[in-house]
Amino acid sequence: MKLADDAQLVAVYSRDQARADAFAEKYGAAAACSDLDALLADPRIDAVFVASPNYLHAQQTIRAASAGKHVLAEKPMATTVSDAAAMVDACRDHGVKLGMGFELRFHPAHLWARQLIDDRAIGRIRLAHGQWGRGNRGEPEHLPRSGLRQWWETPELIGDASVLVGLGVHVFDLFRFLLREEIVEVVAMTDGQTTRQPLEHIATIALRMASGVIAQVMCGRMLPDTQNDLALYGSDGRIATKETVWEARLGSMELVSASANEIASYEYNYLANFVAELNDFRDALEHDRDPAATGDDGLHAAQITDAAIESAKTGRMVKLETKIHRH
Repeated sequence: MKLADDAQLVAVYSRDQARADAFAEKYGAAAACSDLDALLADPRIDAVFVASPNYLHAQQTIRAASAGKHVLAEKPMATTVSDAAAMVDACRDHGVKLGMGFELRFHPAHLWARQLIDDRAIGRIRLAHGQWGRGNRGEPEHLPRSGLRQWWETPELIGDASVLVGLGVHVFDLFRFLLREEIVEVVAMTDGQTTRQPLEHIATIALRMASGVIAQVMCGRMLPDTQNDLALYGSDGRIATKETVWEARLGSMELVSASANEIASYEYNYLANFVAELNDFRDALEHDRDPAATGDDGLHAAQITDAAIESAKTGRMVKLETKIHRH
């Protein structure tokens, strides 16, 4: 927020006042609150960034909307599709903007890939692959969370999934963003979603897009190395990232086609995508437009994630409706 244009961190909220005070002092916030209603009543605040544990997103977003505050919510949007829909409805009904924390939409490689696809630089897209995996060599298979992070180990608090909601959801949204179309079928295989192991640590998901494009998502926290990559294969060429940590703007993207062969490289800048996301949200408020990733985008991602969880549990393909039905 300090790096974003024309933005100020007015107040921070924690359920514990001492933690709120310490955070405010460390990051230069003007106020610290342990009463959410008191924070939302502050007239200096135009918008709130909801970056709390997953199970709190819906209730806090709805309370912020009711107080007339615009909301930028972290992913996953909510722990259930119905809660995600309620967030969209509340922000619409109270006339405030709802943005989603899908910062990969701002990576310059992804913006270039989207333009190339729009220009049909590699022809008709037929196959897409996205991997977001984390890990270190020699670490235990899974490191359980403790203390304030223990909600990551509790299915009903995190959203009945782990890497699907933490990593895979970004790739679901990225495919929708790049290809400008909806995901209509989902098949998932994980090492979780069972009575013995409710939360997965690794997952692979096959997707069918509305146009027939087949896409694959791989995600996990048990890889020997952190490896994130993207590949799009068309009738006339391919677009692929190499050795890229998406959120850090590191690595390169290569275009190989009949008409052009180009490589673009990106230096390490961990905060750049997040700053761009905040700048976009501020600009959306100033010019009364939708942010780059809207509440409807978050709702779509929640529906896809829910379908992946159902598929992993049942071993069956799940069809998605392409039109959002709100309650």
